[in-house]
Amino acid sequence: MPSFLSRLTGGRAHAPAETKAQTLFSLTELSGPSWTGRSYASLAREGMVRNPVVYRCIRMIAEAAASVPLKVVVDGAVQSEHPVAALLARPNGQESGRELMERLHAFLQTAGNAYVQAVSVEGAVKALYGLRPDRVRVVTGPDGWPLGYDYTAGGRTQRLRQDAEPVSKVLHLMLFHPLDDHDGLSPLEAAQMSLDIHNAASRWNKSLLDNAARPSGALIYSAAAGNLTADQFERLKRELEEGFQGAMNAGRPMVLEGGLDWKAIGMSPKDMDFIELKHVAAREIALAFGVPPMLLGIPGDNTYSNYAEANKALWRQTVMPLVARVAAALEHWLRPGFGPDFSIQPDDEGIEALSEDRSALWKRVTEADFLSDAEKRRMLGVSEPK
Repeated sequence: MPSFLSRLTGGRAHAPAETKAQTLFSLTELSGPSWTGRSYASLAREGMVRNPVVYRCIRMIAEAAASVPLKVVVDGAVQSEHPVAALLARPNGQESGRELMERLHAFLQTAGNAYVQAVSVEGAVKALYGLRPDRVRVVTGPDGWPLGYDYTAGGRTQRLRQDAEPVSKVLHLMLFHPLDDHDGLSPLEAAQMSLDIHNAASRWNKSLLDNAARPSGALIYSAAAGNLTADQFERLKRELEEGFQGAMNAGRPMVLEGGLDWKAIGMSPKDMDFIELKHVAAREIALAFGVPPMLLGIPGDNTYSNYAEANKALWRQTVMPLVARVAAALEHWLRPGFGPDFSIQPDDEGIEALSEDRSALWKRVTEADFLSDAEKRRMLGVSEPK
């Protein structure tokens, strides 16, 4: 099918000299959207590195989850001297337990996966290390279940096997993915479209500022003499690019010669409503992470009456379920190496946002006359008096 240009010029690639003044037009279809790739590197770069909403959501969740201490309980009593407690408090020579937990939770939110490597010496677990998700590859057996994990760093790959003693070499923490057996689905990947919209709106606004904060337009030559000559057209184009484009030329007056008229053809930010578009995308990103938009300063349809209620919802619905999930996974993983007589539980006593919930629990348990003092202590996680 011939193009609009060839049809208007009689099927020839170029119009003859006598038809140069003829008006030409073309129609262009709206191209499909361009989305960020789903690899860990591209999502982390466009999200955590370049988007403030994603950055704040991940930091808020990771820091809050890491601030919850993990206690080791044996027979209903907290054992601060237990070897598992010492390992969780100081997992390796470079990190504290809180730093390791913050990294693991940040990896979960960014990649949907987090990996912990156990280093054993003479049959005893001596250190725990967090592995970057994009450097780990699952190695499956004939039955489809993981045999181990290949970890690549510094140009060297090592096989971390699952049948190692006393515990498997790697603990794989994974968020549920409906279409993948071995990799998790991160909130960042679920928010990918909203992330791209938010970033695209930011880039559009930046480009508008770089172009003197004005939409694009056209110079219309309407003199009776006809069209501009080639030399006149090139000179006018060059003068516009050098003298009127860019933020440094913002507000500079334009002097037009006879027959020239300026007509804006771009849509203004008000027409496109980019501010509200960014707010909608930001709310959707916060929704994927489970962070109330009120905590991020995003205006809109906040469903919480005040900041304290929104903060409580963050802890109840997002942070504490993640902490409990990680604690249960660590307990199950470490039991073969330390025995079955312990449990790892989140210690929420110092969380101010949940103080009302604790007070209500204490009141209910205290008023339960059918419980003995020992049973009440066990329900509240309080050690027996010595």
